[in-house]
Amino acid sequence: MTNKVYRNELKKLHVELVKLQQWVIAKSLKVCIIFEGRDGAGKGGCIKALTERVSPRVFRVVALPAPTERQKSQMYTQRYIEHLPAAGEIVIFDRSWYNRAGVERVMGFASESQVERFLEQAPGVEKAMVESGIILLKIWLEVSEEEQERRLLARIDDGRKIWKLSPMDLKSFSRWYDYSRARDAMFAATDTPWAPWFVLRSDDKKRARLNVIDHVLRHVPHEDLKREKVKLPKRQEAKGYVEPDYPYKFVAEHAWGAEHV
Repeated sequence: MTNKVYRNELKKLHVELVKLQQWVIAKSLKVCIIFEGRDGAGKGGCIKALTERVSPRVFRVVALPAPTERQKSQMYTQRYIEHLPAAGEIVIFDRSWYNRAGVERVMGFASESQVERFLEQAPGVEKAMVESGIILLKIWLEVSEEEQERRLLARIDDGRKIWKLSPMDLKSFSRWYDYSRARDAMFAATDTPWAPWFVLRSDDKKRARLNVIDHVLRHVPHEDLKREKVKLPKRQEAKGYVEPDYPYKFVAEHAWGAEHV
């Protein structure tokens, strides 16, 4: 897919997302979207494509850090529940309570009994969410071994991406099949009729981003709200106002190019 085709298709989808946003506000809908997947699968890029043209007050992205000691003593899902959407909100989890079934299990941060208990309880918690009126979408990004390796290697020498390559990413890279087993067990226990998992193939980043936006639009029922055509009002008259002779501190303006340092 060329960049031109991608940008054109993305623009059309962004227009539809704005319509979805207005519908969610008008109808007081509550939408929760979970993004999970292997390291390097493209979760961040999909979330950015999904949110870059909508209001952050409606589309809220939640990416929680490691739990504090206090949070570790709480019920496991407690710190996630407080971020669930209220009326008129779409909350996007960049990793979620499914950390327990994935990274925590593979890296040994949770015991097997804790993981099994989570897998038993998660469907019930999600059923309660859905019954409370939340539209819950769970999306797993699936990337091939070869593409994951290519992306992680590209981060090493790219100053813009090196922050994405954590010691945890390096450890998880070597445990491909441990993650596969954890994913399989997670799907078997939590792929339910009321909260099914959808798998997004993400080797092709552009297609993955377009497909996931289309998926969200198809699975959150909405209509195009009619509204009056916007017309800018007439500006007020100056009525004697004169710009002051003030020593403003302007941001430096450079002649950007190869010579600029």
